[in-house]
Amino acid sequence: MTDPGSSIGAVVDAVYRSDSRRVFATLVRLLGDFDVAEEALHDAFRAALEQWPREGVPGNPRAWLVSTGRFKAIDAIRRRARFVALPTELIEGLEGAETEAEAVPGAGGLSQADLERFVVAGDPAGVDIELVEDDRLRLIFTCCHPALAPDAQIALTLREVCGLTTEQIAHAFLTTPPTLAQRIVRAKAKIRAARIPYEVPSREALPARLDAVLRVIYLVFNEGYSASSGGSLTRHDAAAEAVRLGRLLVELLPEPEAMGLLALMLLHESRRAARTSATGELILLEDQDRTAWDRARIEEGSRLVQRALVSRRFGPYSLQAAIAAVHAEAPDFASTDWSEIVGLYDVLLQVDPSPVIELNRAVAMAMRDGPQVGLELVDAILRRGELADYHLAHSTRADLCRRLGWADQAGHSYRRALELARQEPERRFLERRLRELAVG
Repeated sequence: MTDPGSSIGAVVDAVYRSDSRRVFATLVRLLGDFDVAEEALHDAFRAALEQWPREGVPGNPRAWLVSTGRFKAIDAIRRRARFVALPTELIEGLEGAETEAEAVPGAGGLSQADLERFVVAGDPAGVDIELVEDDRLRLIFTCCHPALAPDAQIALTLREVCGLTTEQIAHAFLTTPPTLAQRIVRAKAKIRAARIPYEVPSREALPARLDAVLRVIYLVFNEGYSASSGGSLTRHDAAAEAVRLGRLLVELLPEPEAMGLLALMLLHESRRAARTSATGELILLEDQDRTAWDRARIEEGSRLVQRALVSRRFGPYSLQAAIAAVHAEAPDFASTDWSEIVGLYDVLLQVDPSPVIELNRAVAMAMRDGPQVGLELVDAILRRGELADYHLAHSTRADLCRRLGWADQAGHSYRRALELARQEPERRFLERRLRELAVG
């Protein structure tokens, strides 16, 4: 006989994975503090594990968790208030929230429409935005406030909005977890000290805040498209959330780079089903079954790329999306227009110079002009030391050496890539390449 407690535990776990960061974002709005909201979130899920087996799963789990978390926080603050003099406005604000909650029993003062509504905007031609009800988008803009340093903006948003661990974020930043943790702590303290409001800025202020928000959404997508570590190549939930936020942002602010980012994510997502085998093994682009690519996403992404490029106000996301569109339009790998891709990378390097973009350009050059040309470019990048600990730089070098028939050098670079890789499918791929070299 199945234990009902274990099945409810699975439900709670599924709700945590799908909705915990949305619940957290709403609790931040209601409670006004990151740490208080985080504690309330965990209290709410603990209550769910205790009560749902007895009472059943509520019809709207997210609303139940928000309501429970808020009341748990209010109770905790009242208990502390017996010993600590809390600001009058904090107590009054929470008591007002509690009174409001009584108007909608079981929903913590939040109607279904409050929880599900995304954006209520004025005329897209320029009327001021009245209200944005999507709390996660609101929280992203709070975390990306210009009073915070750019690296703190991104780190805080990835941790608090998207629920990535400090280890995952540190991997994306190519830094250490303790450094990231301190960065996040300082950012939270700055938000409290500066009384940074929990809101989406006015339409006039939005463009200045857009770059940080785009970076955040793209880093979330990258974690979903190519997970930083673990047994799975991808994390579909993170990638799907990034696409959802990208759509909201385009609706809120249809700027070319917002459209370019959404296009880039859609074009990459179109290949998800073809990137791994049925057993979870990595499949390279050249070996993917292109009939498994999602043509609807490709068509939507390509339309967005065209809109962004026609505006002539495009930037790095639109250019990367244009590169992805060239790959998507090729009927097979051999038909890829590598000259066009190299040209797009040339422009991208002028707009957004970085060693990773240089590495990608080197791969395109190798496909157009031969592996020797690509290898010289990769070696020049590695000599500078900027990508010394980047496993894809070493695996790229290994592949070029393999194509040239230089087995010893290829093996050395594959082993270095294997030392640095944290994703199990990538590690298995590199191990397979090493075995093939030994056999060869």
